[in-house]
Amino acid sequence: MKNTEKKKKYKNVLVIGGGTGTYTVLNGLRRYPLNLSVIVSMMDDGGSNRVIRDEFGLLPTSDIRQCIVALASGDANDTLRKLFTYRYSSGVGISGMTFGNLFMAALTDIYKGNQDKAISRTCEILNVKGNIIPVTYDKTHLVALYENGKHILGEHDIDEPDEKQGTFRIKNIRVFPKAKLNPKAKEAVKNADMIILGPGDFYTSVLCNVVVDNLAGLIKKSKAKKVFVMNLMTKFGQTNDFKTSDYIAELNKYLGKNCIDIVLINNSNKFPKGILKRYKREGAIPVVDDISTLKNCKSKIVKKSLISKKVYIKPQSDALIRSLIRHDSDKLAKAIYLLF
Repeated sequence: MKNTEKKKKYKNVLVIGGGTGTYTVLNGLRRYPLNLSVIVSMMDDGGSNRVIRDEFGLLPTSDIRQCIVALASGDANDTLRKLFTYRYSSGVGISGMTFGNLFMAALTDIYKGNQDKAISRTCEILNVKGNIIPVTYDKTHLVALYENGKHILGEHDIDEPDEKQGTFRIKNIRVFPKAKLNPKAKEAVKNADMIILGPGDFYTSVLCNVVVDNLAGLIKKSKAKKVFVMNLMTKFGQTNDFKTSDYIAELNKYLGKNCIDIVLINNSNKFPKGILKRYKREGAIPVVDDISTLKNCKSKIVKKSLISKKVYIKPQSDALIRSLIRHDSDKLAKAIYLLF
């Protein structure tokens, strides 16, 4: 009874997103006395997720897997964490696949196609402290309309467009076919004391969730503090030359004006040596902070040094483009916790 009463006193924090950005947030926050939940994107169709979708007929599991690893408790076997992130570098048909994705695909088969049960059982095995909630269990794809009038179907092709198409900005996104919101996601929004969006690929990891069913409306109505963690870098094909004001304008478009209560922005320019030159070759630059130019912006702006000193080294077997520099998990978690 005492443990139950203590748990109830913890704040309910809901993270919405996917990918490494959400992993970074969760990995830091799990060390704090909080009840954590995460609504995870289910539109990924690139890399190993393409195999999971096309050959196994399942919903993508990579973002789910990253959340599971992030929230695995301290007494969980470290070997299991390493296994779930292990990516095969050889082998016909499995090169580029992760052990964790294959594990969950096997469990789903054991549970006769029940992917929800497979995720729950995986969370039990890794002693996950938190609730991992797929935004939908419907099979759907992300669709982006660009300023040149062209539609692109599929998260991967939006995330990594060809050189010409990538120069155009995205006008709006939606899912096709329409998908029903996971009832657990609705409940998580209802019970949240704080809702965190970002960081991460803005359209393909963050906003792709809010266009599912009425999630945007539920977030807007929620009395929880809504926090947006600003990205460190722009991304070619998604946020070309975006400044902080552009991110806020897009959030206003999808969630409603001034829905975001707090914007958390990195104010350090101490990037790892030589990293910006590598990003420039990919058409990416640090996000310019012009938040002071916004008129009638009611969001509270919090600026802190949030850059990690580590540079991500991608395995050779990973064919996808990854973020080289990321937020520091500990610094970001502390900044978020202090918002309470």
